[in-house]
Amino acid sequence: MSGNQYKIGIFILLSVLFCSYSIMLYLSKPQEQQKANHIAQKGKQLWQEKNCVSCHQLYGLGGHLGPDLTNVYSLREEALIKAFLKYGTPVMPDLKLTDDEVTAFVAFFKYTNTTGSSDPRTFTKHYNGNISQQ
Repeated sequence: MSGNQYKIGIFILLSVLFCSYSIMLYLSKPQEQQKANHIAQKGKQLWQEKNCVSCHQLYGLGGHLGPDLTNVYSLREEALIKAFLKYGTPVMPDLKLTDDEVTAFVAFFKYTNTTGSSDPRTFTKHYNGNISQQ
């Protein structure tokens, strides 16, 4: 086998492997360990409607004005979370949430707490602007 045929063979093999792997990733759906209940789904919807991500982060993604809320349920008491949501703070506006909406947000935070962890203090910042978590 000549050098060019060998290179073409390697190129074809790598191309087929790359395409196969890409198709496998595209067709395989990620499976949640624990499905969010109806109330937590409502909290997620409210999170999006109220544009909370403009100030807060989930899993290290989002705004930087407020804290990352991925694991807020395990870090703060539920009553404190409800008070922040219900009345706001000098920095966080009072969103005029109903009791049902506050309950939905708390259920959403309880759910996100079980799905991962995010502590921005442990992130490594890379020269190209990306971050990674150890």
